[in-house]
Amino acid sequence: MQNLTALSLKTEQGQLFVLDQTLLPHRQQWLSCSTVTQMVSMIKNLQLRGAPAIGIGACLLLAVRAEQGASCEQLRQDAEILRAARPTAVNLMNNIDSMLKVLNGPDYATAAVACAEALFAEDVALCQQMAAHGAALVQPDEQLLTHCNTGGLATVGVGTALGVINLAHQQGKNIRLWVDETRPLLQGGRLTAWECEQLAIPYQLICDNMAAMLMARGQVDRIFVGSDRIAANGDFANKVGTYSLAVLAQYHQVPFYVVAPHTTVDLNCADGSVIPIEQRDGNEVRGVSGAFGQTLWAPETAPVFNPAFDVTPASLVTGWVLDTGVYSQADIAKGALQSK
Repeated sequence: MQNLTALSLKTEQGQLFVLDQTLLPHRQQWLSCSTVTQMVSMIKNLQLRGAPAIGIGACLLLAVRAEQGASCEQLRQDAEILRAARPTAVNLMNNIDSMLKVLNGPDYATAAVACAEALFAEDVALCQQMAAHGAALVQPDEQLLTHCNTGGLATVGVGTALGVINLAHQQGKNIRLWVDETRPLLQGGRLTAWECEQLAIPYQLICDNMAAMLMARGQVDRIFVGSDRIAANGDFANKVGTYSLAVLAQYHQVPFYVVAPHTTVDLNCADGSVIPIEQRDGNEVRGVSGAFGQTLWAPETAPVFNPAFDVTPASLVTGWVLDTGVYSQADIAKGALQSK
């Protein structure tokens, strides 16, 4: 396998390494990943996160294992275990399906490596195309808002929503970005803020519940978010809190866009009601944990509802920014997603 490098994943001399995102922004540590158990743990613990990056990471591991001599049958078993690691992220399922198609014949290891490398290169290209389509929507001097983390840490390219924002910044549009902290795991505060620092994007970090006030004051011109799965009718799942933003955006007449590659579209999901939503550990809400340790501010026995994602109905979306173009509600109603 050739050496591949992304912000959160890399391969060197036939080995796979994952940047531990739980240690950001203050510490950058690369972890070796050689087993399916390790990869599943990294995904569940959010050391590796972001729908596109998860899918590519899982496929790179299968390719590494194939190159190291794992049997075709073992790789198929591994693939099924990996598929179940993140139930909401359809990119993972799509990428695994691509790998399964080549796991046959005497030269399956070479085919697996080629497939994983092609998926990596594809994601880089898809990110660039999304960025170009989305940045064309941004006008000079606009104040933008985003939620969670949708940059290079979540993909192997420039990102989805943050890729759009970064390109608009590179184009000299003099944008300013509001970054939601993204409770309860603070992906905005820890990760998007870190990426903005690296990219020199002018930003300010806000608590999630401050977005309404900013919109009411006319200080948000456009919102870009990502997605882990888009249903056939345009409903989409994204980090919990996205639905709230969409409702606020409609009330305040702020354009609201979802940015995702076509690999995030799931035509097997008729609408958002059938998108599986991952439930996470209650301690993420009872307190906070990280490289600094753990702090609980709620009673240890406090009952918790902690969905990782929520579903935003298509009726609240101004436009869907895919690698194939920007689609309106009218386009989606006519079945635009069916051909993506």
